[in-house]
Amino acid sequence: MELTAPGLLLRPWRDADAPAVLDAWRDPAIAQWNPQGDPLDLDAALRWLRWRADWSGGGHVSLAAADPADPEILLGSVSLHRIHAGDASIGYWTVAAARGRGIATAAVVRLSGWAFADLGLERIELCHAVANPASCRVAERAGFAAEGTLRQSHRYGDGRRYDEHLHARLATD
Repeated sequence: MELTAPGLLLRPWRDADAPAVLDAWRDPAIAQWNPQGDPLDLDAALRWLRWRADWSGGGHVSLAAADPADPEILLGSVSLHRIHAGDASIGYWTVAAARGRGIATAAVVRLSGWAFADLGLERIELCHAVANPASCRVAERAGFAAEGTLRQSHRYGDGRRYDEHLHARLATD
């Protein structure tokens, strides 16, 4: 499955993405808000890619965000997690070169729209650390209403627990 939006191609993960994923994991901003654990090597990236590409369990959908002019250029990742009973959570990251271009917002909007229409989801939640204002802007621009703050709800890459903002979008929004 591939999904498109202006300036964006959401496509299945490929083994050939492993070096770009490994580079992304080494980016301090991605490591802080999307920790992968140890080791950070090509074998770990391949395992991650293959897990993300396998949707057979029905609990997640994950796509690579790529440049439509050159689908080999990885711009980021967008994934639905904890898909169950009409609900899901969404997560994303972008490589440094793609930041500030609206890629994360476009990816979240496009995957959410597909999930509401094709999976019949009714609600998608988006959580981000309060200390990550860029993710708050993505949530707001993608139409995810702020619902509250979850106190010390998730441990991030530096090992600390952070408060998170909870946003959500409904199929009826």
